[in-house]
Amino acid sequence: MADTIQQRIQNQIDANPVMLFMKGDAMFPQCGFSARVVQILNHSGVPFTTANVLEDPELRDGIKSFSNWPTIPQLYVKGEFVGGCDIVTEMFQSGELETLLADKGIATKAA
Repeated sequence: MADTIQQRIQNQIDANPVMLFMKGDAMFPQCGFSARVVQILNHSGVPFTTANVLEDPELRDGIKSFSNWPTIPQLYVKGEFVGGCDIVTEMFQSGELETLLADKGIATKAA
């Protein structure tokens, strides 16, 4: 039996300490919001994995119901839903993102 989309999403989140569901990929983001989150993660020096929701309509719909969050991108750190572009940007600017990453044991450039 094939995994449901919810199981696939959970497996990706479980397998990758920093997981970003986005439009496009880290090299070629296909929306400004996704691009901004990629820039923030790159600036922080955090290794992360991406899933391109544009290549998979089931994933695009599934991630929204999985998180109960209506927009893409969506960032997960060690299994915890962090938020979308606005939340990640605010957390980055306030220093909260770095603190969260450190608390979760994710090495950043600043560390």
